[in-house]
Amino acid sequence: MEKINVLIADDHKLIRETWSYILNSDERFNVIAECGDSEQAVEIARQKQPDIVLMDINILPISGFEATERIKKVCPDTKIIGVSMHSQPAYAKKMLQVGAKGYVTKNSSKEEMIQAILEVNDGNKYICEEIKNNISELVLEENRDMPNVNALTEREIQVINLIKEGLSSKEIGSSLNISLKTVEVHRHNVLKKLKLKNSASLVNFINQSTT
Repeated sequence: MEKINVLIADDHKLIRETWSYILNSDERFNVIAECGDSEQAVEIARQKQPDIVLMDINILPISGFEATERIKKVCPDTKIIGVSMHSQPAYAKKMLQVGAKGYVTKNSSKEEMIQAILEVNDGNKYICEEIKNNISELVLEENRDMPNVNALTEREIQVINLIKEGLSSKEIGSSLNISLKTVEVHRHNVLKKLKLKNSASLVNFINQSTT
């Protein structure tokens, strides 16, 4: 099996060295470079065209957001995973908007980071469990006065979370292993329970939950 080539960009040397050791100890991965400078990360990515970049969003001299945009311009096939101490959904949302395909917090486990790399390398998006849980809490907290919000089922919350990640109904069905028709039924039930008029209202509701 061809190894997944990874570039690690993080301003903490210990974190870089730890992840290099972990990934290089796994036969599925090959850390081709690591750096603590975001502009250097862009140049390394341009030269080496890695499969995956683990990008610390707080790296300097340019932010991980800007570095992600630059990397996507010089090597569009490279997939980027944002890595941060921040667990607010807004950071994950912004990172995905500038071109990243995944987001994990530094509270994530080794297993979850590896899962994120594998999922993103396969062409999927990946948001860590901590962010997903915070999104669910936002849905409930920010709309606690809305009638019937507590009537949402666990599956309907899952559908909302995946819509937040930008997945289409077809992709949601694939992710949850349910049919497209079932996804549409869940979306309809969510609209009804939250007293929203249409899908546009649902998208607006979701966007407000992560800003």
